[in-house]
Amino acid sequence: MSNYMIFSGTANPDLSEEIANYLDMPLSGAKINRFSDGEINIQIAESVRGKDVYIVQPTSAPANANLMELLIMVDALKRSSAKSITAIIPYFGYARQDRKAAPRVPISAKLVADMLETAGVTRVVTVDLHASQIQGFFNIPVDNLYGASLFMDYIKNKNLKNPVIASPDIGGVARARYFAEKLGLDMVIVDKRRQKANEAEVMNIIGSVEGKDIVLIDDMIDTAGTMVKGAKALKANGATSVMAYCTHPVLSGPAFDRIENGELDELVVSNTIQLTQKSAKITVLSIADLLGESIRRINNNESVNSLFNF
Repeated sequence: MSNYMIFSGTANPDLSEEIANYLDMPLSGAKINRFSDGEINIQIAESVRGKDVYIVQPTSAPANANLMELLIMVDALKRSSAKSITAIIPYFGYARQDRKAAPRVPISAKLVADMLETAGVTRVVTVDLHASQIQGFFNIPVDNLYGASLFMDYIKNKNLKNPVIASPDIGGVARARYFAEKLGLDMVIVDKRRQKANEAEVMNIIGSVEGKDIVLIDDMIDTAGTMVKGAKALKANGATSVMAYCTHPVLSGPAFDRIENGELDELVVSNTIQLTQKSAKITVLSIADLLGESIRRINNNESVNSLFNF
């Protein structure tokens, strides 16, 4: 297995270590520093000539710094004659800007895709893209992995009395329906109207939740406004308990306070993003084995899709 190497950026070094441990190999060396004005300086500490290289670096907050760090590391590896460069981006930043939703706005997800390709990335592996069509913004292979396997096992082990899957909004219906079908459960929808970015107002519940244990499913949780208001509305309509499962714990602004003081009983997330603080209500499941197995399969030209035949 010496024909490939794994490097880590500074965004989530703990996850990188877990992935390397799964593959039973060390992380390769890179010196990552910053000049006094904040510019990023990177030096690859060992030869990568002719190697297949994997870089683990989510583009979470601070998104701009972590994205630039990834791009600069890719450039350094390309100029060091790496055979191929696969960017393992557990959380793909700027994915929420995937279309022109209003006049004179950017499609930032496409811009990021272009930047990665221009820098020298030959393949991208990510987890639960906010919009799956972003794969089409690339002219290189993109593996969009599903965090569902982590959450489904956890849900089953909870042994809830009357579980029901719920989508926190109309846009997440397809994701929630996937979970409901796999688990053989009913589904409800929290209908909301968003007044402006990062603020949501719950309007009504589509479906019966009386006496049910609700499992809210989403790809990310940012300020937690949607989830907390959704949990409040669900309990107001008779739900016994409300749990939320979100792959990416962005958790910005007032998120932690809202979770601690809100109606949500438990929030289950993966470690695609390294949490800045802890909460008794938050459970973190590791995505490392899934990413490590994906790297192994890609390196051995094996099927990645077959990981999700459950």
